[in-house]
Amino acid sequence: MSLETTTRSLTIGLWIAVVLSLLAWMLAGYRWPICILAALPLLAPLSGLVRGRRHTYAWATLFAIPYLVFALTELLVNPAARWVAAVSLLLVFGWFCTMILFLRASRARRE
Repeated sequence: MSLETTTRSLTIGLWIAVVLSLLAWMLAGYRWPICILAALPLLAPLSGLVRGRRHTYAWATLFAIPYLVFALTELLVNPAARWVAAVSLLLVFGWFCTMILFLRASRARRE
């Protein structure tokens, strides 16, 4: 299995984990409509991520930044949600890193 295929699979797996972690915010006291509204925008890059489109991976890295900021903020200021914020932060950061790795691996193949 090539590095490109591996990182693409890992990116999809982490995307699923990020969506589930956003839904897990209900356990920390957030209302379910807010959790679902937070997870809905993540459907936008899904098609391109599954197909392995470099352009989608490039803009999806920027797309992950608000989720990183939200998780970091909640980790620092909300003691009741600290555990779910830590999990979300790690998952979003992992998703971000695997998208960068995919972009590097697919660039190397095309040169």
